[in-house]
Amino acid sequence: MSLFAVADLMVRGGIIALVALWSWLLLRDHRQSAAARIGVAMNVSTTGHVLASIPNMDSGFVVIDAGVDTLSTATIGLFWLFARSWFSDSRRLDWKAWLAALLPPLVVATMYLGGAMFGPFDRFIWFPLLRLIWLAMIVDALRIAWQGRDDDLIEARRRIRLAFIVVVSILAVVVLTVEVGVFRFGLDERGRSLPELAILLCSFALIAAMLTHRQYDLFGAAARERPAAQTPDDPLAGRLRAIMETERPYRDERMTIAALAAQLGEQEYRLRRTINRAMGHRNFAQFLNSWRLAEVKTALADPAQREVPILTIALDAGFGSLGPFNRAFREAEGMTPSEYRIRALADSGIG
Repeated sequence: MSLFAVADLMVRGGIIALVALWSWLLLRDHRQSAAARIGVAMNVSTTGHVLASIPNMDSGFVVIDAGVDTLSTATIGLFWLFARSWFSDSRRLDWKAWLAALLPPLVVATMYLGGAMFGPFDRFIWFPLLRLIWLAMIVDALRIAWQGRDDDLIEARRRIRLAFIVVVSILAVVVLTVEVGVFRFGLDERGRSLPELAILLCSFALIAAMLTHRQYDLFGAAARERPAAQTPDDPLAGRLRAIMETERPYRDERMTIAALAAQLGEQEYRLRRTINRAMGHRNFAQFLNSWRLAEVKTALADPAQREVPILTIALDAGFGSLGPFNRAFREAEGMTPSEYRIRALADSGIG
């Protein structure tokens, strides 16, 4: 075995060890978090990619090769879901997002079953289509990381966002360039080891960042943490609650944390810390939506407003449109606003 082959296997073994360590940390401390569970699935798929991209590797068993290749193609889709869930603190993702993310491995598995793998269809249709899908997912993950930075109340995660954007952009360019070079322009298979080295460095940097910051800051309270360990209420929290109840600034759909801090006459960093540590919110948009949803639910349960359209109630409460309102309501209550109104009115004795 050549020196290059030995070094290549060492790098790949390092990647598998690092993602295994990260997965263990996520499962040990944050298995209740949707983002953490998706992160573990992403790590498993990354392991598949590491194995599938070994130069000139062929196990001799079609079932094993098909399974590893299929698992490998799920990596970027799961990465996209991870970014969506983690940066937005979403507790669940809709089925359309899951379908889009898992479409590439489903197609690859189907092609293996149909015997079309590595044929003309793969070379001229599936190969460019697959790369376009992955590129779109990477770009959208970067967009989510960039657009949500101002609403992020977790200082450690806000700093990670910028590193995330830079590292993922570079890694995506390297991986896609090498893959295109190998499969379309005859680049030596050993060139596929370059992305693996980049993945190793990125994995090390991410795990180092996780161990540097409090785990609660990155993924929420650990399963064994007690709520009492959080920072107690402070005077600013009381002032904030008072202004939210009396002046209702959440009704302004363009409200920002900087504008709210100015309205309170406080520095922005203090307001961020109070909303996060004293009031338990990790995202400013979700903090505003919690007040908006409370107003909406009160209105939906009010017999005097039973004829008022739900859209009118949502817009009055500060939601900009029906789509974001429905998603926020369903995630918070597990049902549609219409179902909530029917149940609430029925409980009050009004059918």
